Amino acid sequence: MKFGSVPVDQAAGAILAHSVQAAGTKLRKGIVLTTEHQEQLVSAGYSSVTVARLEPGDCHEDKAAGMLADALVSDAAAANLRVTQPFTGRVNLLADGPGIAVLDIAALEAFNLVNPMITVATVPQYQQMSAGGMVATIKVISYAVPGGDVLAASRVAQNAIRLATPAYRSAGLVVTDIPGGPSNEKGIAAIRGRVEALGMEMNDVRIVPHRTDALAIALLETQGDLVMILTGSATSDVMDIAPEAVRAAGGHVDRFGMPVDPGNLLFLGVLGPRPVIGLPGCARSPALNGADWVLSRVACGIETTGADIAAMGVGGLLKEIPTRPQPRASRR
Repeated sequence: MKFGSVPVDQAAGAILAHSVQAAGTKLRKGIVLTTEHQEQLVSAGYSSVTVARLEPGDCHEDKAAGMLADALVSDAAAANLRVTQPFTGRVNLLADGPGIAVLDIAALEAFNLVNPMITVATVPQYQQMSAGGMVATIKVISYAVPGGDVLAASRVAQNAIRLATPAYRSAGLVVTDIPGGPSNEKGIAAIRGRVEALGMEMNDVRIVPHRTDALAIALLETQGDLVMILTGSATSDVMDIAPEAVRAAGGHVDRFGMPVDPGNLLFLGVLGPRPVIGLPGCARSPALNGADWVLSRVACGIETTGADIAAMGVGGLLKEIPTRPQPRASRR
């Protein structure tokens, strides 16, 4: 692509590089100049104008953006994404419903290395999305790029972006109650909001005494494709009441504790075919915490192992809690 200033009488067919005012009309950058535009520019006193001209083998920004989008998402319906039409070298990839972004990070990094003018920006891996949310934006920065680079970027990032949608339709919640404990009503409402934001129903909520036997029975009886536990007293050990209740019901606990703050006291297990999530106390608040990360992955059928949870520590410092008994930073 050639870029630079040319006399107005030589600008026809070139791409206007900078927006200008001419004869009461704004000529926007990116338009292909016509003889009519030339007349407007001359009437406005312009003798030269900055333009871009495509050279043999170049690909216009909109065509390039469309080709790149087709490579990154070859089947939009299968990827649960909506692909916008190219405009000013940009194509957006939008969530077609609730879910989480699943990215081939290595492929996307390779894509962004092909040519600095060819870019894709995404939300973080496993970011929870609502319908219409932008998962990624593809932007060709210059007015044209070499067609060979478009093909190279397309090859290294085939189907690198998709949205995983919920694999479960319903969730059950068992809350343990202790005398003088926290309000259950607000906690249940916050958890219901999380479940419904993922397109699921929370169709069974049970409140039982904070005892292993009562909780174990409730876990077996509670309806839902996955089950959550919210205890009236924080789970402080892998042998505490809630993890023990999962075992007593015939399940097992895969992981207790996570390096995400708030959210440290979460545990993850299985009871028959159903995942079980032991929620930390911070899940009583609608504010983002580690439970959101685990719930969204589990709900969308993404395998979540102990190693996956351990890896959440980098970036896992979410927000200071003002009421924390021992603040992490001194206050003056």
